[in-house]
Amino acid sequence: MYKEKPRGFSVIFAYLDKDIAIPQRSTPESAGYDIEAAAETIVPAGGTAICETGLKAYMQKGEVLKIYARSSLYKRGLMLANGVGVIDSDYCDNPENEGHIKIILYNYTHFDVAVSKGERIAQGIFEKYLASPDEEIRFLSRKGGIGSTGR
Repeated sequence: MYKEKPRGFSVIFAYLDKDIAIPQRSTPESAGYDIEAAAETIVPAGGTAICETGLKAYMQKGEVLKIYARSSLYKRGLMLANGVGVIDSDYCDNPENEGHIKIILYNYTHFDVAVSKGERIAQGIFEKYLASPDEEIRFLSRKGGIGSTGR
């Protein structure tokens, strides 16, 4: 059953002792919450790597958290592999991974790039969305993370 919570972030159970920063906005007018890497991650040259955040996000019904690259990633030769990440409101607290937000980075350079723990790699923006009132929804049970509602 859907349980409405206020919008925000928290650290997942497995990372409670890992000194994970709760995302913050940098200025009063910043739309995005800066998200940091939870551990060092090596992104191989011309390849991808999953960067864990140690975070989950909760939001209200009809809202989504979109994950965007920080503009400074390009200086390192990195970008989000999927362009924009989408975190649905029912992803939080799923039984397989507690809603752990993971960010897939793509390295378009010819050398490996190390992402340090605590490095700001992405920004999350909470947004409202609209759904068609006459759509037929085939409900799937939420399990896992990346691609978990795929067919």
